Amino acid sequence: MKKISTLLLAGCFSAAALAQTAKDANITLPNGFRSSVVAKDLGRARHLVVNSNGDVYIKLERLKNGKGIIRLSDKNGDGRIDDTTGFANYIGTGIAIKNGYLYASSNSEVYRYKFNGTNVDTASRETIVTGLVDRRTHASKSIALDNAGNIYVNIGAPSNVCQEKDRATGEPGQDPCPLLETTGGIWQFKVDKLNQSYADGVRYATGLRNVVGLDWNNTTNTLFAMQHGRDGLQDYKIFPDSVAVELPAEVMVEVTKAGDDFGWPYCFYNQFEGKNVLNPEYGGDGKSIGRCANVKAPVVAFPGHLAPNALLFYTGNQFPEKYRNGAFVAFHGSWNRAP
Repeated sequence: MKKISTLLLAGCFSAAALAQTAKDANITLPNGFRSSVVAKDLGRARHLVVNSNGDVYIKLERLKNGKGIIRLSDKNGDGRIDDTTGFANYIGTGIAIKNGYLYASSNSEVYRYKFNGTNVDTASRETIVTGLVDRRTHASKSIALDNAGNIYVNIGAPSNVCQEKDRATGEPGQDPCPLLETTGGIWQFKVDKLNQSYADGVRYATGLRNVVGLDWNNTTNTLFAMQHGRDGLQDYKIFPDSVAVELPAEVMVEVTKAGDDFGWPYCFYNQFEGKNVLNPEYGGDGKSIGRCANVKAPVVAFPGHLAPNALLFYTGNQFPEKYRNGAFVAFHGSWNRAP
């Protein structure tokens, strides 16, 4: 059973109503916060966005009753969802609201709908980008918008470390990696230009295996991304098991200029050493740096295999001061953590 919860202080719904009627979500939180279940049985939710009126729009990984976007509304203000509607006939991940439009992505396109601040005109769908690379593995397309008329789209690489035979221990990585020609990065498109093709985009960042968490920071005026790191380092026995299980770090990166390179597949970030080092498929021994000396370092490193799936910079004013303009990251956890 899938559930959607909200923090009481987030202001999506009436705090008093939530305290009285909504079921606690049993999530461990700092003092002063509370989580409550406001909806359940929604299907496989990916990203969501909350409108200024409290409506929640959720992009689904799989269709629910033939719909790929769900809107949740609290019509009577009691803190619980009493109106659920769906639209869009495609699966996907990315969803955003900005400047009179709701944006949503499938695994190969990015769309927009006219939005008057209260309702989405579901018949107004327009295609912004079409023909994005979809090779099933790491196919989701996260999106983020800046304040200068650009939209950013992740295109994940369908590979672990760009070996000819994927995940084959001991087999060298391809060098140069051919996947970097079309995947493994973030592309920039114009938000107001319709029917752009994949070729119309600018490769804004490279060397990112797969990004799911993606957001624009209005304070720094830069793009931030959360990478899903590689698997299988423990198979090379270059680290003790107690260390290998935490590597490579799941990293948050800041893209400050077009062309920033974060190293995949040649490098990984070792948070214990505080540096990027060569992957064993490219001659690394756990310590050697080589070409990774020219790779941009992350701004934050988390333990390996946490799988960061969403990133949000908090721009509200209801949370305590220390949270304002801070990053919130949601992890889904590992599917193959070892040993």
